[in-house]
Amino acid sequence: MGFMDRLRGRRPASGQGARGDRHGTLDRASGKADLSHIEQFVASRRGVEGYVEPRTAVTETTILLVAADGEWTRRRIAGPEVGRTLSRDLGIPVYDAQVTGYPQRMRDWSARQKHKLD
Repeated sequence: MGFMDRLRGRRPASGQGARGDRHGTLDRASGKADLSHIEQFVASRRGVEGYVEPRTAVTETTILLVAADGEWTRRRIAGPEVGRTLSRDLGIPVYDAQVTGYPQRMRDWSARQKHKLD
């Protein structure tokens, strides 16, 4: 698919999305590096919880992991069910971010990191 086709919103004949993925988002799909990062984050921090974020027109489904101290990371996953299965396999609680929102400790951690840069 050419650049102008993307601008016009044309899709490939195969029914795939704007960048060749099956969902039609502008984001890349999840991969092995994402899974590896998730596993390492959970293994190296305590009190990690998962928050599944829905796919949008711009990004694939993601899982936001938040540690007990508020440190967080976000990675792409193949879909909400994958997030629930992955969380179960890693032994961490998982929530629907649209329902629960995000924990205050995450915002506090982000604010502390911002002040470190100032």
